[in-house]
Amino acid sequence: MKKYFVLTMVFVFVLTTAALAANYVKPDEFKKWMETGKRTIIVDIQPKNEFQAHHFKNSIETNAFPAKTDEEKKRLDSVIEKIKKSKDDVVIICPRGRSGASNTYDYIKSKGVPENRLYILEGGIAGWPYKEMLIKGK
Repeated sequence: MKKYFVLTMVFVFVLTTAALAANYVKPDEFKKWMETGKRTIIVDIQPKNEFQAHHFKNSIETNAFPAKTDEEKKRLDSVIEKIKKSKDDVVIICPRGRSGASNTYDYIKSKGVPENRLYILEGGIAGWPYKEMLIKGK
């Protein structure tokens, strides 16, 4: 009986983990996408001061971090319209690529954007090893 309980708990854990999973893109892969001109919509949710300190070329500034409150999520709405009008993949940029990015991912997905188009930059901008590719200022 105990064995079945443990197996059931493991099964529930695996299902829950899969349900919480998001698509991540590693820095090396995202760098290739940028270098080869792969069309992407880059949604940057960093706070304003962090965006001004460093961001990617052509990224869309939303200042929605951590995308928890309705007010923060509302900052993403204009980007969602652009995403829906496009077929390009979406890369979410967050300070560290964790909860704020996951919140944004879930919110955009809830608005009808297919999950196979959504990616989170693994490690966020803090984990981006190619600092020379970042832009400073607006």
